[in-house]
Amino acid sequence: MNWTEFLAFTRGPLFQIALLVFIAGMSYRLIRVVFLGWSKDKVPAKGSKAGGVAKSFLQGIIAWPFIPWQKNTFKRNPIIYLAGGFFHLGLFVVLILGGAHMLVWKSLLGFGWPTLPLPIVDWFAAVTIVAMVVLFINRLINPVLKLISGPSEWLNLLFVFLPMVSGYIMTHHLWFRYEVIYSIHMLCVDFLLIWIPLSRISHFMFYFFSKAIHGADFGKRAVNP
Repeated sequence: MNWTEFLAFTRGPLFQIALLVFIAGMSYRLIRVVFLGWSKDKVPAKGSKAGGVAKSFLQGIIAWPFIPWQKNTFKRNPIIYLAGGFFHLGLFVVLILGGAHMLVWKSLLGFGWPTLPLPIVDWFAAVTIVAMVVLFINRLINPVLKLISGPSEWLNLLFVFLPMVSGYIMTHHLWFRYEVIYSIHMLCVDFLLIWIPLSRISHFMFYFFSKAIHGADFGKRAVNP
């Protein structure tokens, strides 16, 4: 099998299998969360649950992650705050607003959307890679993070880092023939899709549930999220 045939395999059968594993795994996790139910209120509400949910989401959209004075988070851990913020923002821009990735979404969903110019997406990709390196070093030297980091945490970083780096190399035609780095990029993406349902990376799906639940809890108590 040459690199052209391997690329066809990683883009075709292997990608389809990885996508099915991803969908099945995330659906299973979502169903388990839904069936946990919602605990009944045992005391009268002092405020509005709906208002608490709305405020929780507004704070998540507006305040996160680049308002350093929000709950003194920046003062407590500026490295994680900024590097984590840039990482998540850059990942969103690359995966959702990048032209090449939007075409993949369009092939899967049947519709597309406007994207950002390549130089802007490219800048965000570079920032994301740097942010991941910073997070890796911080986890390596921070005594608390080092203590609680196991194989799964390091694999999470690795499996997200490799598609980003290989995609950046592919975009800039660096060091490898195009079909070689494209194959490597797709292989990394396929492994990531399979890994996500098995790992804490799947938290992105439950972000909206947690924001709603926490917002409702704070809202009924009439306190700030």
